[in-house]
Amino acid sequence: MAEAAVSDRDRGGWAPLFAAWLVALIASLAVLFVGEVMDQTPCNLCWFQRTFMFPLAIVLGVASLRADSAAWRYALPLAVGGLLVAGFHSLLYLGVIPERIMPCSQGVSCTSADMTILGGLPLPLLALAAFGAIATLLLMTRSRTSL
Repeated sequence: MAEAAVSDRDRGGWAPLFAAWLVALIASLAVLFVGEVMDQTPCNLCWFQRTFMFPLAIVLGVASLRADSAAWRYALPLAVGGLLVAGFHSLLYLGVIPERIMPCSQGVSCTSADMTILGGLPLPLLALAAFGAIATLLLMTRSRTSL
C-alpha cells in the first residue's frame, strides 16, 4: 500500500489532489468567516453550495493524506453538483435568469448586494470558480494517475 502511494506521488497525481483540497479548505473557511465573523446570512443557494463544499474539504483532505489518487471518483460528483448549483446562482446573480424563477423568495435574496466580499467580488462567482477549479484539478488527478 505504501508503495502504491509513493508511485502515485511519483506520477504526479498527488499535487493536483492536494491543490483541490487547498481550494476546498480555503472556500470552506471563507464562507464560515463570511457567515460567522462578518455576520452575513447565507441565501438558500449558498446553503446548497455549502452542502457540496464542506464534504469536499474533508474527503479531499483525507485523500491527500493517504495519497489516494482514486479520490477523483468520489469527489468529482460533489464538485460537479456544487458547480451546477453555483452556476445557477451565478446566472441569477448576473440577471441572466429572470427573477420569477428565483428560489430565494423568502429570507436573504440570492442577488442582493450582500452577496459580495472584499470590495465587490460576488460570492456566487467565487463559488463557481472554486468548484470549477476543484473539478479541473480532480480531472488532472485522474489523467495523471491513469497513464
